[in-house]
Amino acid sequence: MDYDLAIDGAPDSVPGGTVVLLLHPSTGETDRMDTDFLKTDTDHFLVVSTRTTAREVTQKLEYYDVDEDSAEILDTLSVERGYSRRGASHVHYVSSPDDVDGILTAIDQFLTDNPGKRRVSFDSLTELAYYADEAQALDAIQRLGGLLERHDAVALVHVSEEVHDAEDVDAFRDASDVVVELDEDGNVATDY
Repeated sequence: MDYDLAIDGAPDSVPGGTVVLLLHPSTGETDRMDTDFLKTDTDHFLVVSTRTTAREVTQKLEYYDVDEDSAEILDTLSVERGYSRRGASHVHYVSSPDDVDGILTAIDQFLTDNPGKRRVSFDSLTELAYYADEAQALDAIQRLGGLLERHDAVALVHVSEEVHDAEDVDAFRDASDVVVELDEDGNVATDY
């Protein structure tokens, strides 16, 4: 099935199985782009957060008026940092942000359990690379692409461009179907 995209300069829609790579400066404002992606043409979505806790993701969704009834959150930080975990049916946890297998298992479970149009926001691959390494981050995005294809879903994967070597950014680009670049001034360029 096709999914509408709410991204300037990107195709109007993309087929299931598409990985959209969002390259941005570390100070870039990605929340609006992320939440527009999540609330457009979707039945269920999963936010994989290696950068913030479930509480912070929930606050972002509320602020941008995203339908939380469609949301599930995978919090990779709270367990490792010893934070209390909210007992909510839509919030899931893995032990740490470098638990690539645990993250991908949770994504697969979400895609299996939820029918209809499903989206995944992976915020961020850069943080996963920080806790693990670039090779594991590349493995994660490649395996994510396989899951999306099998389940006919789409994903937006965040990468802070200046943190990685050019070769690593090129590898992330090659593992993606659409590349959206956001600059410091909020300008968007798209390659697909």
